[in-house]
This record gives sequence, C-alpha cells and structure tokens, in this order.
Amino acid sequence: MTRHPYPMGAPLPCASPRVSATAVGAPSPEVSEARNVEVKAWAFDFEAQTRVAASMAGEPPVVVKQEDTFFHAANGRLKLREFGDGTGELIHYHRPDSKGPKRSTYVRSHTTDPCRLKETLARALGIRAIVKKTRRVVLTGQTRIHLDEVAGLGDFIEIEVVLRPEQTVSEGVIIAEKLMAELGIERRHLVPGSYVDLLAEEKPNTSVEPPA
Repeated sequence: MTRHPYPMGAPLPCASPRVSATAVGAPSPEVSEARNVEVKAWAFDFEAQTRVAASMAGEPPVVVKQEDTFFHAANGRLKLREFGDGTGELIHYHRPDSKGPKRSTYVRSHTTDPCRLKETLARALGIRAIVKKTRRVVLTGQTRIHLDEVAGLGDFIEIEVVLRPEQTVSEGVIIAEKLMAELGIERRHLVPGSYVDLLAEEKPNTSVEPPA
C-alpha cells in the first residue's frame, strides 16, 4: 500500500474542508521536535530522477500540492502550511545555508484554525513570500525524497534523512551522500538555501544544467 507522508495542500487564503488530514498522515496536535540531514539540488533530468527514486521505494511517488506562507523571522525560518481539511501546521526550523548534506532542526505545531493564525502572524511579522509547489514524495527507509516542481523556480530534488534519536548527524550524512550518488546529484547541482530564498533572489532553474 502506498504510504502518504503528507496531507494534501490547499490554495490560499484558506480552503474549504475536503479531505481528512488524519486519514492521509497529518501530525497529531502536539508540538513535535525532530532532526534531519537535508540536501537540496537542481533537478537536471526530473523525470529520469523521479523514476530512479521510485525504484528505490518499489512504488510510485505520492503527489501532493503544497502552499507555504513564509513570515519574517529574526531567528531561523517560519512558515505556515495549510491542509485541505481546514487544519494546518506552523513550522519553525533552523538549517545552515550551505551546500551539501546539512543538519536541520525543526518544531511543528498543529492548528485547527490556520486562517486566523495566518492573519495574526501576518499582522505581527509580515509575510515574506508564498511558495507554491507540486511535490512527488518517495519514502525509502528513513528518508523522504521530494521531487518538486516549484512555481517560478523550476524543478528540484530534496533529500531528508529523518534521524532517529540515537543517530548522529554523521550517520545521516552517509545515508544522504549514498542517495545523492544513486540520483546522480553532483556538487555543482547543490543549492545552499531554501525555496523562499531563491524566490527572493529570482534564480529560476530554467535550463537542463544548473548554474556553475
């Protein structure tokens, strides 16, 4: 059976209830903390790399629509992701802006009223940008592989190795580098920042080969 790692996203400002987030893997209401080792790269052959990723999992990707509202934050990055059933998730995370596998720490907080929360945060902090994407998600072992078509930017691959409590970042880096090799990701393909940073810099991936 295909696993659903993310609930279906919803267009802004807010979507009317459609699908139960609980049924498709929304997190429980409590705040959770976690660590990942993450990689972001330009996709130089999106369809071929999608097939390679799917072969790792032995099943086709799960396709989801996502729209994230990023707010100005003095510390780390802060975004609100809305689900199609009227709920959402506020995510605050720290991740260095460096190329290659890197440690990411994050806190997620579930909300049953994302519209009011978004309005409150927008008034207090201001909206930095909105990132819209179609994401194909593949799960292999403890890793999520995201194959993203990002509006205004192009095609990308993300690798997220979800670390277990007893695992070190070095162990996660080894896993990430192995997957990079299998997906054909080289250092010249790597992206240091986030999608919101790329939007601010207006650096779309419009060609087969990424910038040198």
